[in-house]
Parts: sequence; C-alpha cells; structure tokens
Amino acid sequence: MKNCLVVDHSPALRMVARRILEEMQYNVSESGDGIAALGACRQAMPDLIFLDWNLPHMKGVEFVKTLRSLPAGSQPRVLFCTTELDKGEIAAAIAAGANEFVLKPFDRSQIRAKLAALAA
Repeated sequence: MKNCLVVDHSPALRMVARRILEEMQYNVSESGDGIAALGACRQAMPDLIFLDWNLPHMKGVEFVKTLRSLPAGSQPRVLFCTTELDKGEIAAAIAAGANEFVLKPFDRSQIRAKLAALAA
C-alpha cells in the first residue's frame, strides 16, 4: 500500500481527502502545517503529498522547495490544492517542484484523474 501525507490547515478538508485517498488504497497520515509535515517527511518519506498551498507557518511553495532538498525528497509526488486558478501560483508551484494541482473544492473523480496523470 502506498503512503500519502495530507497537509492542510483545515481538519475538515483533511478528513475529506483522507476518505478519498483511503478508498484509493493509500495509507494516509495528516499534518496541519508545513513545519510538522516536513518533520513527518524526515521520519518517513511518503509516496504522495496532498498539499494545501496556504499553510500556517510556511507557504506551500516554501514547503515544496525544502522537501525537494531533503534526502529522498525528489521521490514523492506532490499534488497541491488551491482555491483559485491563478496561473502565477500554479507556475510557482510547478517551478518549486510540485507535480500537479487540483482546485478546491475537489471530488473523487478529480483526485482520481490527477493521480492517474501522475502515474502516467
């Protein structure tokens, strides 16, 4: 089973993402901020990181840049979540090392499609 770390400041969004990803056979752990999420990655690097772009203590772009500098930090796929279709934000995310994005609110079919694109 693959491991996924869901990083979002919203407990409700983490719960929704967890349910979707567990249905897709991911073992899911959660974090409410970027600093704690990096600590979790240092302990055990996940296969997938489902990342909110607006985090407390550390923005998503900073998280991805730091993640990619860690040993094995190039390994996980990063699917970032955003509330707006801001081309500059998306470009910054991809330049920082994110692999794909999804708009909030999302549903099962969107997540499945994005993860299928990442696997291709």
